[in-house]
Amino acid sequence: MTRLNETHDPKRKSCVAAANVAAGDFPIQNLPFGVFRRKGADEPYRGGVAIGDQIVDLAAARALFEGDAADAVAACAGSTLNTFMAMGPRYWSALRLALSRGLREDAPQAAKFTPHLVPQALAEYALPAAIGDFTDFYASIFHATTVGKMLRPDNPLLPNYKWVPIAYHGRSSSICISGHRFPRPMGQTKAPDAATPTFGASRRLDYELELGIFVGPANAPGRRVPLTAAESHVFGLCVLNDWSARDIQAWEYQPLGPFLAKNFASTISPWIVTLEALEAFRCPWTRDLSDPQPLPHLDSPDNRDRGALDVELEVCLETAKAREQGKGETRLARGNFRHAYWTVFQMLAHHASNGCNLRPGDLLGTGTQSGPDPKDVGSILELTAGGKSPVTLPTGETRSFIEDGDTVIMRAWCERPGYPRIGFGECAGTVVPAV
Repeated sequence: MTRLNETHDPKRKSCVAAANVAAGDFPIQNLPFGVFRRKGADEPYRGGVAIGDQIVDLAAARALFEGDAADAVAACAGSTLNTFMAMGPRYWSALRLALSRGLREDAPQAAKFTPHLVPQALAEYALPAAIGDFTDFYASIFHATTVGKMLRPDNPLLPNYKWVPIAYHGRSSSICISGHRFPRPMGQTKAPDAATPTFGASRRLDYELELGIFVGPANAPGRRVPLTAAESHVFGLCVLNDWSARDIQAWEYQPLGPFLAKNFASTISPWIVTLEALEAFRCPWTRDLSDPQPLPHLDSPDNRDRGALDVELEVCLETAKAREQGKGETRLARGNFRHAYWTVFQMLAHHASNGCNLRPGDLLGTGTQSGPDPKDVGSILELTAGGKSPVTLPTGETRSFIEDGDTVIMRAWCERPGYPRIGFGECAGTVVPAV
């Protein structure tokens, strides 16, 4: 299991000056992975690591590594990180350690990395992995209860929720990288007082503030992943916005759950923060004693001691009018993943508990993350009480749901006294009119 090591040393500084800025996302203690190329360049996408405002071009820097780190960096030279993800913690840690040592400010090798740095401002990004499957969980009891009250006032939280990590299988083909634009979805809806449904553009478009979990090594078909081994199958985390058309969802979700209401677009941040980089922000996971305690396959002393992750979350909105007026974005809400009812490791272990074979690069979503404070909500559905209490923006505009031209921006980061901020970067998507 991952524990603190020299790569987490809060005193370590980088030869890249921007990595030493207190408010930055990418200090040398982070070193997240992504796939990039130079903007407008006729060159292939390849693996990179964020450091300050730069990217280490791993394909170009291959000669600087040896041993396990050399094998690992070779797996990052292609257009996806699936092969690297499949290699497992030994190789992930070896490359992280080599990068940490090579990029520190007093490293003899630091000058050799300089020619292989690409400014992030000059880069464009692709999905970091070929995502074979996407499963979205429902791991916030606060979100589940609030939305349940809207859909089922007499029975908001179904009896299985506290026993089993609830999830649905999403559509991996419509997952896009931050910065994408997508048309408002069309679908079938039915007004409560209407005799028949109609087909048209969704009027209740929503965002969902989530974290995404990238799977590392596979498990063979029929082979379960015990909770005690789940950590070795988690490569890292990103920010995820699983867009939702609430009016389409309300009509179609019974009896089999989400379909067209959620498969039209999902947005992820370009960078994957490795589980090892988050070690300093692991914290105890607790379950209220009045609630059912997890079944044995979802319980372990280690999960209770350090299974939760203290990750701050925020969602902001920038309207077309705000852009025109130069007023920028407005924060709508904040939250923290430590309030999740199930941990990352419980979700993965349960997913494989029936013998389902997870594969490198598969993506698991945590579900919308809302907290105990009514202001800490991860969807505009909750923020506006189903559209009944619109939010007023600095431009004078109001929003009950997301409108055309709106850009939703999500961020995540970890902070603790005496330790550098570990950021995930931006996850942004813009809605354009239906086609």
